Amino acid sequence: MTTAAVAQPGRTKAFLRLVMIEHSVFALPFAYIAALTAMFQLDKNIHWVRLLLVTVAMVGLRTFAMACNRIIDREIDARNPRTANREIVTGAVSVRSAWTGAGVAVVFFLGAAALLNPLCLALAPIAVVPMVVYPYGKRFTDFPHAILGLAQAMGPVGAWLAVTGEWSWDAVILGLAVGVWIGGFDLIFACQDVAADRAHGVKSTPARFGIPAALYGARVCHVVTTALLVWYALATHAGVFFWVGLVVVAAAFLYEHTIVKPHDLSRLNRAFFTVNGFIGIALFVCALLDLLVRGLTV
Repeated sequence: MTTAAVAQPGRTKAFLRLVMIEHSVFALPFAYIAALTAMFQLDKNIHWVRLLLVTVAMVGLRTFAMACNRIIDREIDARNPRTANREIVTGAVSVRSAWTGAGVAVVFFLGAAALLNPLCLALAPIAVVPMVVYPYGKRFTDFPHAILGLAQAMGPVGAWLAVTGEWSWDAVILGLAVGVWIGGFDLIFACQDVAADRAHGVKSTPARFGIPAALYGARVCHVVTTALLVWYALATHAGVFFWVGLVVVAAAFLYEHTIVKPHDLSRLNRAFFTVNGFIGIALFVCALLDLLVRGLTV
């Protein structure tokens, strides 16, 4: 066996790198907030099996979405120096293996939806659509970030439906907050690819309108996100710990937009990965404490 073969990561490990499984931290906390709030309103008990199924559904759908993204964008990624070392471009993961992984992930998603309730299963195919449309968005619109936001907004709504089997406008408010938040930080993330996007005809808001405009748009998105989270707190009669969480989130947004400037993107990864990961986890911890203090039973 050659040294190169020994160094080659296993297929599963390479696939998990391809779909960046650790980035589930962005969406999962908000799905948990929705699910636990719904449980609190339902009977004040944590239903662990449902929470597990919500986790499987969320991770499965996100994995499917990321795999599709990497497959569909492989030629674009190959032309961009930042993404040219992605596993599907280098051959560490074949297109066939990526499609297989995507298929397995969507089966897990649909299976979890079926085990939850009939409404979740009926709406599950609708949730799949924007996951596939998003990668194509950068080919026909300057606002693909909005498609990503729509896709992510469905997480909290689906988590609430998983618990109650009924529609909830409170969940829609939280879903909109998540969608606008993720759309906003995707605007920031896209700023680093402006040169490559313009060179190869890839559409994005920063590529079309410039980095300063994109960063301004991200700031507007995060102001709207904060307002929607306040609306959600009022709608669900949240307690003091949730409000503390909102203060932490607002402070994190301020920090994020302080360290990323139009002519200095050197700390962009800190803003994207560290700060936004912190936002989701911090708000979840505060929301969980709030629900436990108010009577949620473990």
